[in-house]
Amino acid sequence: MIARSDTTPRRRVLVVDDSAFMRRLVSELVTATGEFDVIGTARDGDDAIRQVHLLDPDIVTLDIAMPGLDGLDVLGYIMSETPRPVIMLSADDTVDARAEHAMSRATVRALELGAVGFVRKPSGPISLDVADVADELLSALRAAEVVDIAQVRVLARPVPGMRRVSDRLPMVSSPPHNAVASTVVVMAASTGGPAALTQVIPRLPAALDAAVLVVQHLPEGFTARLAERLDALSAVRVREARDGALVQVNTVYLAPGGRHLRVVQEPSGPTLRLDQRAPVWGVRPAADPLFTSAASVFAERVVGVVLTGMGRDGAEGARCVRVAGGRVLVQDPETAVVSGMPSATVRHAGADAILSLDALPSAITAAVRAPRGATDPSALEAAS
Repeated sequence: MIARSDTTPRRRVLVVDDSAFMRRLVSELVTATGEFDVIGTARDGDDAIRQVHLLDPDIVTLDIAMPGLDGLDVLGYIMSETPRPVIMLSADDTVDARAEHAMSRATVRALELGAVGFVRKPSGPISLDVADVADELLSALRAAEVVDIAQVRVLARPVPGMRRVSDRLPMVSSPPHNAVASTVVVMAASTGGPAALTQVIPRLPAALDAAVLVVQHLPEGFTARLAERLDALSAVRVREARDGALVQVNTVYLAPGGRHLRVVQEPSGPTLRLDQRAPVWGVRPAADPLFTSAASVFAERVVGVVLTGMGRDGAEGARCVRVAGGRVLVQDPETAVVSGMPSATVRHAGADAILSLDALPSAITAAVRAPRGATDPSALEAAS
């Protein structure tokens, strides 16, 4: 939680939504926090851009689906022309699976474009979910408050080394995916994570010779869309994790929203397990259960990676990885959108290398392929 005093100025919020009812309801929820002030509202995308320039808000809440300039268009403009923390609001009343899929994909794309979080809209003023939405909105606003906006990247174009689906060629001798992994990379990310993962995973080689298990703090229903997006951009295969699946090489597994991801040793090999045990550090999935279980199964054949995020999830798990003989790579807190998780990891567990986001893909590859034994941080940094 953010420490406050009576003299701490409240952050000023602009609420953008094409529904007058929703503008009023969201404004009331923001004001009710007692920590943030609504300084204005906007009714559509064009109005939002005008109000951003006129009012210069500290934080913007932005509806994804609007007529004319939609939320993605407005987000792209804000992040390229006048960057500031933006929280996306997505509807929770989509009428069919296709609409839900489209909304989920748009939300994931918004996170890639630099949005610092998203909140599902309440379904009505007296609905049972208003209290839950209020809590989610307060958490998102607090995260936005500590964002280092200078580190937010706008991914309007694919980063160098990425592939689009249309660029892929048939690979007759593509690396196998069905071999059971003997080395695993475990990765933790939260606020700013979808954009960071889009910078890291597409730069991993097709023949990584390891599995990658990822915990990104997202609610249920959104990790499948993120997996689809990363799979379309990457040489490695990217999937949402399934309970009971063998851990296979050259595959990235994303923990599903709302479920912890662990690794257990079965007679057939290392196996993924999903559960709905209590949240850890207030989140589910959490990275600590994944890191700890991977360390117990793979021992020194684990590479832990902690990326941007609020809080300290991953710090204890990283300590377990290092105790087991594995390596831990941490995103340089000064390059993180939110420095909480990488900073906590360095304090609690230490790190074999602290690297910029751009340097991490080659360092991960080098750590996977390096002989076990004494870690040489300079070698990992040189490989980047």
